[in-house]
Amino acid sequence: MTTLALRCGCGAVWGRVEAPARAGRAICYCRDCRTFARWLGHPERTLDAAGGTDIVATTPRLMHFDAGLDRLACVSLKPHGLFRWYAGCCRTPIGNVPRDPKISYVGLVHDCIAETPAALEAAVGPAHSRVSADSALSKVEPTPLQTLGAVLKVVRNVGGSRLSGRWRENPFFRPGTTEPIVAPRVLRAEEREALDDPG
Repeated sequence: MTTLALRCGCGAVWGRVEAPARAGRAICYCRDCRTFARWLGHPERTLDAAGGTDIVATTPRLMHFDAGLDRLACVSLKPHGLFRWYAGCCRTPIGNVPRDPKISYVGLVHDCIAETPAALEAAVGPAHSRVSADSALSKVEPTPLQTLGAVLKVVRNVGGSRLSGRWRENPFFRPGTTEPIVAPRVLRAEEREALDDPG
């Protein structure tokens, strides 16, 4: 498979990711990913039983939106947190990017990947890596070696884009700037607390 298809839940936003074999994959159990899923309103679609999110990590220059770029919306859980992108039309999570586009990384949330689980696994590989396992809602075994492999893929992509200058090819930022295409909404502390883990 040479591309991964992307699509939001209602179909207004769609596109593709090139070279999926270069992407890494992991299940992230951090509290912020759970907060994002709950804020969007349908955490059961995104989180596994232990509160993890299946993430495909690639570089933004390999992403192409064929329709619906104007439907993208952005939230940041904290004043200096990641930009978390979603489809404003149906609140499907898209991906998380650093505030500095020179760090050429996007963690795509599996909800927006329009491939069967078997096709995704064939293209990117299985999600053997577990990130922030100590923050899971139930016991999850850490996977240091698999996580290292996923991190090395991310470092290769980020470093290659930085050295080549192709970090500037980023659909989430205005060309030639560090300004996101949509002003992010920053959640207030009380909003985050309302979305925190139960108990």
